[in-house]
Amino acid sequence: MSGDSELRTILSDQVNRLLADRVGKENLEQAEAGAPQDPLWRAIEENGLPQVLVPEDRGGVGGGWGEAEVVIRATGKYLAPVPLAESILAGWLLSEAGLEMPMGPLSIAPVRADEALTISREGGGYRVSGEATRVPWGRNAEHLAVFGRCAGEPYMALVPAEAWTVELEDRNIAAEPRDSLHFHGHAVDAAPLPDHVDPDRLFAFGAMVRATQIAGALEMALEQSVQYANDRSQFGTPIGKFQAVQQELARMAGEVAAAGAAVEAACRAVDRMGSGAGFELATAKIRASEAASIVAGIAHQTHGAMGFTYEHSLHFATRRLWSWRAEFGSETYWAEALGRSLAAHGGDALWSHLVGRG
Repeated sequence: MSGDSELRTILSDQVNRLLADRVGKENLEQAEAGAPQDPLWRAIEENGLPQVLVPEDRGGVGGGWGEAEVVIRATGKYLAPVPLAESILAGWLLSEAGLEMPMGPLSIAPVRADEALTISREGGGYRVSGEATRVPWGRNAEHLAVFGRCAGEPYMALVPAEAWTVELEDRNIAAEPRDSLHFHGHAVDAAPLPDHVDPDRLFAFGAMVRATQIAGALEMALEQSVQYANDRSQFGTPIGKFQAVQQELARMAGEVAAAGAAVEAACRAVDRMGSGAGFELATAKIRASEAASIVAGIAHQTHGAMGFTYEHSLHFATRRLWSWRAEFGSETYWAEALGRSLAAHGGDALWSHLVGRG
């Protein structure tokens, strides 16, 4: 077994055990009511999980995206009500720019393709200004990894909470914070992105993170549906014995497997090609977002009326599936982008482009 696969296995066991023990229906309900999740975050941080993509010489785990994938997928499976996925992405962006990743929950900005923030040089330092909407966990983050352009060049900035104001507290369908922030132009640390990181692909990395979370939440929805089908009886027989239900659960399992395979392929491609893995990044978000709609529908059909009640826990998974499906670009957005990219190669080059990806 290679060192990387050993690290992946260790991280998978660690994060799944931790989140399975510490995240339950009570935690999720409390988080939706606005209660802080400090004990959960401390446990996550004590295990070094936010630093999975930070190099060892900077105090991190030193893993690649193949290792980060198992951690991010677990945040989706257990529906962790903390910005662990965003912190992992922020840590990677900061490390690529040579900036230190601080402790505490982090997030990223901007998160919409049509928004931009400005990083300006003033004296010997930098300042960030502008507006960003729908920032994940904006009110809870202690720092943000902010992308912007400084004199036309791509930069990353490490922005502390005192440098922005929450102009509007909002939430997605899953009741996760998605806030509008105003940046005051306070002094911040900033550095240029290296040449090997394509600034035009940063939105796609956010999409891959959401796709990975979707893959985890799909697993949870499938597990809950299979369990319910085995427990719920109709006419003296578990509904899971009925052929129609079995067919839908099999279809559901196929969607879960396909989305998971697309996410794993994207993470492996990024470890090989870095920002050059645009095809795989787009494919992962397309496939995961498509599966989110199908799986959520089957899950609620399987549970019947019970699955639509707040008292049942299914909605914690399906509301996240519906929310994450649209964030960082829907399947339609990425299908159009991928189609334009492939068309640019021309008909004669399409096949060689596709088979050369491996």
